[in-house]
Amino acid sequence: MANQVITMTKEGYENLEKELNELITVKRVEVKEKLKEARSQGDLSENAEYDAAKDEQGKLEKRIADIEAMLKIAQVVDESEISIDKVSVGSYVTVKNLKRNVVNVYKIVGSAEADSVNKRISDESPVGKALLGHKKGEVVEAETPSGSIPYEILEINRTEEEAAQ
Repeated sequence: MANQVITMTKEGYENLEKELNELITVKRVEVKEKLKEARSQGDLSENAEYDAAKDEQGKLEKRIADIEAMLKIAQVVDESEISIDKVSVGSYVTVKNLKRNVVNVYKIVGSAEADSVNKRISDESPVGKALLGHKKGEVVEAETPSGSIPYEILEINRTEEEAAQ
């Protein structure tokens, strides 16, 4: 990740900080206790609980390292400076899928925050990339795995509340 930057919203940055704190202060202690308990059962060579706890510890430490690395290279978007003239990271964008005639509101976020279930799409995704830099009223083509999809940009907002109106 050298010289790389991850763009994210303030909310996304704070959520990663919370997750990191939880992993370090709570989960590490829990895994340490599991290891201690498993060790107390004697022979480690055939101890499935010990193996499972070591595996959990490895995954935990990797996630901690990944979050720490992301936070170091994060560029946090100042949401008060988000332009409503054109789509950018942090924007709430109301778009109409012209192929399916469906209207959705998406928040454009950095890749570390993407969550399609909650309509938070990455600036690196096909739809996110297509929308970035475009203005209200423009039609953009998103090159998706299922083909090209035209989207009309209906609204650009700074907040979810504005987008819901």
